[in-house]
Amino acid sequence: MNAEDIKKLGKELGADMIGIASAKTLNAFPPDPLWPQTPEKILPTCKSVIVVVHHIPVAAFRAKSNIPVQYMDMLILRRMDRISYKIADTLERQGYPSFVTAAQETDWNMKSASYGYLSTRHLGIEAGLGTLGLEVNILTPEFGPRVYLTGILTELELEPDAPMTEQVCIGESCSRCLYSCPTDAVEHYGINKRNCAVEAQEFGFMTATNFFMKYCLASHEEKKELIKSRDVFGFWQGLLRVVGSFGDCPRCLAVCPVGNDYHAHLASPQKVIPEKTPEKVAKAKGFKEARKNGDEVSGLNDWNIRWVGPEGYQGIVARQMQDFKKLQKAKEEETS
Repeated sequence: MNAEDIKKLGKELGADMIGIASAKTLNAFPPDPLWPQTPEKILPTCKSVIVVVHHIPVAAFRAKSNIPVQYMDMLILRRMDRISYKIADTLERQGYPSFVTAAQETDWNMKSASYGYLSTRHLGIEAGLGTLGLEVNILTPEFGPRVYLTGILTELELEPDAPMTEQVCIGESCSRCLYSCPTDAVEHYGINKRNCAVEAQEFGFMTATNFFMKYCLASHEEKKELIKSRDVFGFWQGLLRVVGSFGDCPRCLAVCPVGNDYHAHLASPQKVIPEKTPEKVAKAKGFKEARKNGDEVSGLNDWNIRWVGPEGYQGIVARQMQDFKKLQKAKEEETS
């Protein structure tokens, strides 16, 4: 099988997008050289990484509660596992050992907080599917950041896709992700993981360990009250269907104006950002001035600019919006 055969198979199985990154390139450019996330650490004989993408249906971001997004996350991750497994199985049956990596994983021996053997965001960028946004989610032109990715490591050498060089994220002059973040975790092409986890992992690992430490030290009467608390229900939901333990906060995904899904279904309900404050506006202004002045920004240094988009923002969202409007107008004329 060649690259085009695999992409065709992936689309037939239900993937929204599929790209290919060279293992050699991924080994040479780990996201953090101090804690390298590279294919060779998992499979030394890996030649290529196939990146499978599935979008998150936008209706979940129109809901008043976060629960629909959390539940959709679980369904999408399961679907992606099935799609990726079938691709890997097909390759192996043709004589090319291949396997699927966990879409979301953490190895506490590598680095604190959520940090797995591979960064799926960076896999997607190297496979030509998007670039990093201000909040360091991957932004795809088709669906913005409302996507999940997983990778298939294979010993088959495939023609890799070229990374995008134009920055997909509008950047500092937009800053809608910064304005919407309830814990002010968005940095200048970076993220404060501790702050983000407060909302994104309301019932995550650290929340659970802290709760049960408190429970172990409590009196008999206090334990009876704690066991009936909302936290215990949250942990149960997290174990049952991931709700609350992963991807609990969708705000930066919901307000990002990149993607035709946003133009079609989110522009109106997400136009106003209630979390926007004068302090956040000042922070965004500082980011903009820093970039304009060429100040040293770790998220935009010579190493990281590779994934942000070395050519900078050149109007991809504006062009996309104009094309979308033309398409909508054409559809209206057809039906009138």
